[in-house]
Amino acid sequence: MKRSVLAGVFVTAAMLASPVFAAGSDKDLCQINLDKINNGKALLATDTSGKSGEIDTAVSQAKSAQSAGDEKKCIEITSKALQDLQNADKGGPQ
Repeated sequence: MKRSVLAGVFVTAAMLASPVFAAGSDKDLCQINLDKINNGKALLATDTSGKSGEIDTAVSQAKSAQSAGDEKKCIEITSKALQDLQNADKGGPQ
């Protein structure tokens, strides 16, 4: 049940942020993805597969790309990290 509630919160947050995607720029999407990852990391609190470390690495790389002004790279990295978070929550491919 705990996973279902957390997944529901995650999906709801994503849906509420949807209008921002339509009106926002790449810079906004990069930051939104970073925020989603930060919020979603709570799902990995009991992770023993090492996925949390991979997500941390991705966040670090994304922030570096963002600082360098490479928003496209930041979005690419954060999108993959979000997918990894979703797969980890579903018990999917690790």
